[in-house]
Amino acid sequence: MPLSATRLKHRFLVEYPINASPKILYPYLATASGLEQWFCQSVKVEGSHLFNFVWDNQPHYAEMASHRTNRSVRFVFLDDDRRPLADANYLDFLIEESQLTQEVYLRVLDYSEETDTVELREMWDSLMQKLREQVGG
Repeated sequence: MPLSATRLKHRFLVEYPINASPKILYPYLATASGLEQWFCQSVKVEGSHLFNFVWDNQPHYAEMASHRTNRSVRFVFLDDDRRPLADANYLDFLIEESQLTQEVYLRVLDYSEETDTVELREMWDSLMQKLREQVGG
């Protein structure tokens, strides 16, 4: 494969304090109605684990590859034919709660071709502001 056809992936990891319990926060990360309120233009669920995320009127299909209630969710993005890709983009949401301070944090791992860390940080900061407005935190 020519080098120009190879798309390098970038792991962007960021953590945000959220003033909401894991039980309140989780549905905003794992359900279409919750995600629609802060994450993208619209979300439709097809079948039990296939999500259609719409940004700028463009569909992006992802499979909910794993989830642990009130703890974590992973979305693995699919090709245009809704099939798995080798080295696919994915998005992890991990809810962590400090046993010592009772503070709740949302850790986001964005694995994609986007390499501009400043742009990613600004995008996630903006999304987290919208999420905090929804959950009251």
